[in-house]
Amino acid sequence: MKAIILAAGKGKRTQPLTLNKPKPLLKIANKTLIEHNLDQLIDLVDEVIVVIGYRGDMIKKRLENKYENMKISYVEQKEQLGTGHALMQVEKLVRGERFIVMMGDDLYFRGDMRRCLRYPLAVMAKRMENYADFGVFINKEDKILDLIEKPGKFISDLVNAAFYVFDDKVFKYLKKVKKSQRKEYELTDAFRDMALTEDIFSVEAKVWLPIAYPWNLLEADQIVRDEDVRTGKDTIVKGKVMDCSIGDNCVIEGFVKNSIIGDNVIIHKDSVVEDSIIGDNVNFIGTIKTSERAGVKINDKTVFVENFGAVIGDGCILENVLVHPGTIMWPNLKITGKELKGVIKK
Repeated sequence: MKAIILAAGKGKRTQPLTLNKPKPLLKIANKTLIEHNLDQLIDLVDEVIVVIGYRGDMIKKRLENKYENMKISYVEQKEQLGTGHALMQVEKLVRGERFIVMMGDDLYFRGDMRRCLRYPLAVMAKRMENYADFGVFINKEDKILDLIEKPGKFISDLVNAAFYVFDDKVFKYLKKVKKSQRKEYELTDAFRDMALTEDIFSVEAKVWLPIAYPWNLLEADQIVRDEDVRTGKDTIVKGKVMDCSIGDNCVIEGFVKNSIIGDNVIIHKDSVVEDSIIGDNVNFIGTIKTSERAGVKINDKTVFVENFGAVIGDGCILENVLVHPGTIMWPNLKITGKELKGVIKK
């Protein structure tokens, strides 16, 4: 059996972390998102086809052509024209087959995958309090009747986790899909049409971790990490760390709590980092404040996040700084002796 992983998007909502790498290569518990998903697919499939686009060469370099006992191959989506268009790129490779389709940046787990595979056609679903941020299912006796995208009022709290078991009939419906308001060909439009004529079963996930924003990485890291602190290779910890993932080749002399620290990072003595994400190759002297309710500006929209500090992009050199809650810093900035807040790009 084959699994199709859609991994071509730019990950705009997770910027600045995705300015230097594709979203599936962001890490939690010191492992990339796509590798976490590949771990769950072991013994369920024998081949994985990754649809790449934005910085796809980095994914190819990371995974190469084999992962454990699975063959890895790649198809390029040269224009990012939506998830439906992405899946169309593999039509010739799955003719006459039943296959899995999944997103490359959300986290899925083996038990839920297995339960989906019990059905000829299936979709993974999860009951969510913030259902209005997702597409929601209307179903009857576990059969999908309809899919409503981001409903303005309550229809259902059973949301689409975007893990599908399809056969090649899906391409018949994809070819009829028209561009959405976003000027993209949406897989969900084809799915909705397919559900009108085919029996597609919904399977409620026990665990599904959607990664839409940077702070979702912190939430997922706490769930996936099976120890208080996970430390990468050749990392030296001289300070105090609690409830963290710390990457490779780091030196931690300060206090770090509930944070994700990238590779090749130095947190100097007397520095404080809490509830934050620090990119790769960062040199930090200072304090990152945290707040029980921080306002974070993402794509001109302010989102309020519980227990959040800051996101520091790759390659930043920050000396004697005070970073306020909700700060987002673009990569490769060098700043000394300032208070920092908001979105900082230069």
